Amino acid sequence: MTILLESTSFTMSIRCVAFDLDDTLWACRPVIEHAEQHFYTWLGAHYPRITTQYDAAALIKNRIAYMRQYPELHYNLTQLRKNWLESLANAHDYPAENLCETGFTVFWQARNAVTLFDGAREVLEQLATRFVTGVISNGNASVQHIGIGHLFDFVHSAEAAGVAKPHPEIFRQALAMADVAPHEAVYVGDDPLRDIQGAANAGWRTVWFNPEQQPWTGEKAPDAVINNLAELQTVIPLLQ
Repeated sequence: MTILLESTSFTMSIRCVAFDLDDTLWACRPVIEHAEQHFYTWLGAHYPRITTQYDAAALIKNRIAYMRQYPELHYNLTQLRKNWLESLANAHDYPAENLCETGFTVFWQARNAVTLFDGAREVLEQLATRFVTGVISNGNASVQHIGIGHLFDFVHSAEAAGVAKPHPEIFRQALAMADVAPHEAVYVGDDPLRDIQGAANAGWRTVWFNPEQQPWTGEKAPDAVINNLAELQTVIPLLQ
């Protein structure tokens, strides 16, 4: 069901549509759970002193506790995970370099083994013929590795921006990459704060992807709400 929450000016012209990735183009939780288990199995085969001390759940808790100590690095999840891997290697008397690089690659490849939501690829293909399309993500998924990179004109990450969503700077930088004004850009995402509020604070139009039909919990309401990505074909012309 498409919901337009505000009347819009028809003098506007949307030129750019950008997307969040996790939980907007695919379900994130099963991907991460699989990637963590895949990594743990690999770790047990190559670094058994670590898995002897930690079962899979305890190792995840260890990682979370480590990452919480470094909020200044939360915009760079790749470096933060590699730093954690280095700390594990040092604590268990293993050479750090291989665990950091190979261990991260093992996790990252599984983290990119995603299944797009039904209809997502078709929607992206259609939008790519009409708009400048892009990605703005806090995570380290790779649309090129996944096989949909050709459907986007730009890809921007928190790591490249130096700040994470909802900081408006990441959205401002993306506008420069797309060469459009804020009112000419629409951002589609699932998170009320990081995606919708962040984009709105940078002047973007916003579409909240809400497949579970949750009540709105943010501040400024999105310009539209959709339950299925196919609804973008209807929503975007109404934001013109």
